[in-house]
Amino acid sequence: MKNLILIALIAFGAWQFYQSKQPKSQPTPVANPMAGQKALIEEAKRVTSFHCDGRQHCSQMNSRAEAEFFTRNCPDTKMDGDRDGIPCENDSRF
Repeated sequence: MKNLILIALIAFGAWQFYQSKQPKSQPTPVANPMAGQKALIEEAKRVTSFHCDGRQHCSQMNSRAEAEFFTRNCPDTKMDGDRDGIPCENDSRF
């Protein structure tokens, strides 16, 4: 019985020694944490510059982003005929 306890203590000590030699994981540093926030702010400004004003067709849009905004947020748009979520697919301007 004493031998079993002694073996268990040695094994526990060896495990603790092994654990203490392992490198501790550290969080990955971010080069510029504000860069991601600035991009999100710019995207929000761009998207909020659009507003539903009754336009329904691709020929009335100035960009694909505007068409996507109208399709997602405005009623009665007619820009996604096949209803696959991609507006103005055949418009060569975009």
